[in-house]
Amino acid sequence: MSLRLEIDGAVAHLLIDRADKRNAFSLAMWQAAPALLAEAAANPAVRLLVLRSAAAGGAFSAGADIAELLAHKDDAAWRAANQAAINRVQHDLARLALPTLAFIEGDCIGGGCGLALACDIRIATSAARFGITPAKLGLVYPLHDVKLLVDLVGPGQAKRILYTGRLLDAGEALRIGLIEQVTESPQGLIDDILAASPHSLRETKRFIRRVLDGQTGDDAETLAIFAAAFEGPDFLEGTRAFVAKRRPEFKR
Repeated sequence: MSLRLEIDGAVAHLLIDRADKRNAFSLAMWQAAPALLAEAAANPAVRLLVLRSAAAGGAFSAGADIAELLAHKDDAAWRAANQAAINRVQHDLARLALPTLAFIEGDCIGGGCGLALACDIRIATSAARFGITPAKLGLVYPLHDVKLLVDLVGPGQAKRILYTGRLLDAGEALRIGLIEQVTESPQGLIDDILAASPHSLRETKRFIRRVLDGQTGDDAETLAIFAAAFEGPDFLEGTRAFVAKRRPEFKR
């Protein structure tokens, strides 16, 4: 199977497993992804989703399956289904209730880069490369994904990346804010995320999405969420752990 979900304790790994095609996404893979994301979010034990290649050290994703696109270039119904599937995955991933982490070990290109953009945090090994190449194919990157890119790197760098289709190494990607960290293993960051309050992470992610979608001030709902946290079990456990100088043990 070219896309699968594996649960390891509190971490759900969404694995891209199509090494013979450099993990390029087919229509079947785009269509399979929403159910896998929903499965991870519905699992009460899961507190983090990690998106990565199934093959250690392999390409994260070369993007869309260009051979498949060419084979269906004259099929309007297929193209519409493909576009709808891509848009749904990007929307669902960017708004998944769980924290999400993209771990990128090799090439992260085109639609593959879009998947990484839709995650909350992107970390990469020193061997990773990044590029968004529709301009080299006569295509246009989806507006939703353009916004994700602009939110991360600003309009100037986004234009440079999109206009040229050039590949960026991990160091340059870090410098411009396309990724958050260069590391050979995601485990340290995974451990830090799992040590935090699931309630805090969930609501913070929702607040950040509100800001990215244009909200600039509190409303009745955000004020209520802020106030209610002081009465929640995570606040009680966190403060008790702080006073006792021990690690908190939060429940989902």
